[in-house]
Amino acid sequence: MVLVVDDEPKQLEILRKILSAEGYDTDTCLSAEEAVRSLRSSPPQVLLTDLKMPGMDGLELLDQALKEAPGCCPIVMTAHGTVHTAVEAMKKGAFDYLTKPLERDQLLLALERAMETVRLRGENRRLKAQLRDRFSLENMVGTHGLMQEVFQLVLKVAPSSSTVLIYGESGTGKELIARALHYNSPRATRPFLAVNCSAIPEPLLESELFGHERGSFTGAIARKPGIFEQAHTGTLLLDEVGDLPLSMQAKVLRALQEKEIRRVGSNVSIPVDVRIVAATNQDLTRMMREGRFREDLYYRLNVLPLFLPPLRDRATDIPQLVERFLEQFARESGKSRPRMPRETLSLLMRYRWPGNVRQLESAIERAVLLAEGEEITPDLLPREVRENVTASAPQLEIVIPDEGISLPALERDLLEQAVRRAGGTLTKAARLLGISYRTLQYRLEKFGIARRSADEPSGEIDAPNGAEATGPRS
Repeated sequence: MVLVVDDEPKQLEILRKILSAEGYDTDTCLSAEEAVRSLRSSPPQVLLTDLKMPGMDGLELLDQALKEAPGCCPIVMTAHGTVHTAVEAMKKGAFDYLTKPLERDQLLLALERAMETVRLRGENRRLKAQLRDRFSLENMVGTHGLMQEVFQLVLKVAPSSSTVLIYGESGTGKELIARALHYNSPRATRPFLAVNCSAIPEPLLESELFGHERGSFTGAIARKPGIFEQAHTGTLLLDEVGDLPLSMQAKVLRALQEKEIRRVGSNVSIPVDVRIVAATNQDLTRMMREGRFREDLYYRLNVLPLFLPPLRDRATDIPQLVERFLEQFARESGKSRPRMPRETLSLLMRYRWPGNVRQLESAIERAVLLAEGEEITPDLLPREVRENVTASAPQLEIVIPDEGISLPALERDLLEQAVRRAGGTLTKAARLLGISYRTLQYRLEKFGIARRSADEPSGEIDAPNGAEATGPRS
């Protein structure tokens, strides 16, 4: 709807006829005071108002419109002699201004542009709302205890601006958790940007992160802001941060400490307000010992460590993930949602999933695309899933007495038995319990069970010292 405000009745009637003939739903007011009441009862998409009016003038009406109907686009009309007043109105938030006498084509073009701006603003709000909904913790799959602990930690740390370091194997959903941190934070309406530190050649990485000035190197034909600048007031994910070259680690550290950056080829410091979330599938403490990762950068990043468990340690989440992926890929392919029989689901539950959730997602997408019937039969699964499943774990018969049982006490007893039977070797104890080394570490620390061995498995992430109480380990 377009609300037209002018104290000249003839001018108002002419504008109403022109806009109505073009299909615009039009309302008119002879004074700014009347227009304020209309704004409150029925906010328009576009406000077309004269500036010079008795009583409340157009500038005062503009202020009221921006308060009462912040989604509308105001266009002001002014005579040639008061263009400076129109410029003032633009500074206050007017979308455009037109000079009297109005030209029909100019008026319609301004209205068309204003309506398109309103549409784009609405679309932008809807997309942001969809993103917040998509990355809300309520919509994430993870009923397993380890994932519930991750979600609880996200809710605790999201409101802050402190740096978070996410550990986890490839495919566990580190970027998903980073986005959840952003969209559950006060920065949710600001930018979220991600950069893969391993995917950009070292000579280009500094320019990508911090930007460059024109002529600073061959091919720099124009000034370019870096990703730190683009993420100002928002969140920046440094993915695969363990792959940062040592030469860049010092510059990233300075940006974090000083909260400012310098473009390549410039001596001018630019302040940046960015919440940093870093992610890695590597053992940063080991890399520190080997001199491949700066100790000062590590402690700057490792303020709030968060550990994502591998899919094999939360296999009870697989049925829910499968349901989510079946719905998604059936919808995208235009097929009806196929059923997942127990035999096929059993294979999925018994596979170790070295590629974690990302690999499961690819397997379900493949199965949906190849399915010709109403079921996902085992032959539709990738060969490695069909041929490399683990044997089902033996069923343990536990008699629950009439007075009940304490699950925490039972878990503690099983942990202690496994460690004793393994002779204190944690890798072997984890294998006996069918869990990962890191999950065993976390459980032992949770129950205060003393570690009897300092053995470390090869090929797994070693959590940093001092981070035990901050979150679950995978």
